[in-house]
Amino acid sequence: MMKSKNLTSTFLAMAFFGMLFSANGQKNYELIKEQNFSVFGTSTLHDWEMTSTEGTGNANFTITDSNLEEINGITINILSETLKSDKAAMDKVAYKTLKTNKFKTIEYVLKTAEKVNENTWNLTGTLTIAGVSRELKTQVKTAISDDIVSLEGTNRITFEEYGMTPPKALLGTVKTGKEMVLKFNIHFN
Repeated sequence: MMKSKNLTSTFLAMAFFGMLFSANGQKNYELIKEQNFSVFGTSTLHDWEMTSTEGTGNANFTITDSNLEEINGITINILSETLKSDKAAMDKVAYKTLKTNKFKTIEYVLKTAEKVNENTWNLTGTLTIAGVSRELKTQVKTAISDDIVSLEGTNRITFEEYGMTPPKALLGTVKTGKEMVLKFNIHFN
């Protein structure tokens, strides 16, 4: 009789923890197509923008009752030459600056995530551009809808931080500013 009670107790405990894990578990997600990566900058002639809607990546989140409790991991890769402006000549100059002949991708790997409030997180990760990796801190806004986790954020970086020389055009008469603004609106499912 004692053996039967122990088995019943063990079974109930396993069932309870199984339900708890399913309501409060880590889950792997994939980056989906509805995404937007943008790079903004200035020049002596005009402001410029390059965008990409292509990228691959995955994440691991802990979600409880539609609330994001933990961001356990994020990895994103973008083929550098998917970044496009509305001018082919500018794209060519940008690809030379990004050294796409040697470094095909821009990569981000999360190191730590700290929750600020229900919809705001501070992320620290490694961003690799043109073969140079640097730690990057980013504040992101998060949202969850229909099992899709969305992250939106902005960062300022300089060409110099990533070993790049700000591009020039028209024999050096048009010069790019030293800073770029990175903006992303990405979704995982």
